[in-house]
Amino acid sequence: MKYPKLFKSILLCFILALSVTGCEQVVEGPPLRIGYMNCNSAAETMQRFRPLTAYLAQKLGRPCETVPVDTQDFEERFAAGEFDFVHTNSLLYIILKENHALQLVATEQRGQFGSRTAGAIIVKRDSPIQSLQDLRGKRMVFGPQLAPTGYLAQYDLMLQAGFDPERELDYYAIPRGSFKHEKLIYAVYFGEYDVAASPVLDLEIMTREGKISADDFRVLAQSETIPYCTFGAAKENDPALTEKFRKALVELTPDVAVEIDGERLKVLGSAWVDGFETLTDQDYDPIRVMAKRVNMPPYQEF
Repeated sequence: MKYPKLFKSILLCFILALSVTGCEQVVEGPPLRIGYMNCNSAAETMQRFRPLTAYLAQKLGRPCETVPVDTQDFEERFAAGEFDFVHTNSLLYIILKENHALQLVATEQRGQFGSRTAGAIIVKRDSPIQSLQDLRGKRMVFGPQLAPTGYLAQYDLMLQAGFDPERELDYYAIPRGSFKHEKLIYAVYFGEYDVAASPVLDLEIMTREGKISADDFRVLAQSETIPYCTFGAAKENDPALTEKFRKALVELTPDVAVEIDGERLKVLGSAWVDGFETLTDQDYDPIRVMAKRVNMPPYQEF
């Protein structure tokens, strides 16, 4: 059959259009709910992760919902079946894995350690405190109790050094409100506390952003590196769907963008993420060891 030249041109354009847009599936069907752990606030969580959720919806061919979740409420809401996928810190991953068979999907990469991070115990540069033993009778500030590198790692470091925070510190506190990890660092910087349990990543980011100088602090002790924030899947999910979700994450590159409210946004940049990596559940064993030593969930004994 012969086609007019104009028709051939239209047909060629149509084929090219299909080749360009074919990677984005039609989004239809029941929505998938993705629970994202609040770091600072629900509003910030929505702003950070809506582009990632939109990207995942395109890749999965299913509507996806961004649901901010308070850390303390996460286990109860996950157990109630509210979420198909979750984005949590690595300690919460272990809690949900042990108690509710959460399936590991992928681990977030951010900062100098990539998919891993560490916790540090810091003092001001000019502090007379030189070792963990010098903390006796001092005032310390910790991050949230379920923060693996803002509480767990530092508490474990002290116990391993033979120092009991409950008996030997004069006083310790956990700040309230948003930006808790930054508050830890500023609390030492402005002299409100003698020592702080700081995530190494927050020190790195605040230094890069010019909020502090690396010369402002000394690190008394630093934990081994452990997995960072983690995506997990409910055990009821279709394994093929979970694998498709994982593949969509690890294939993300910095140039991938989606449209949100008429604006084209970079997915990784919006989420403050460098990328995603596939780890094994065994990579999380150091956190399990820490949680057992510190008597924390999911291994606490009363």
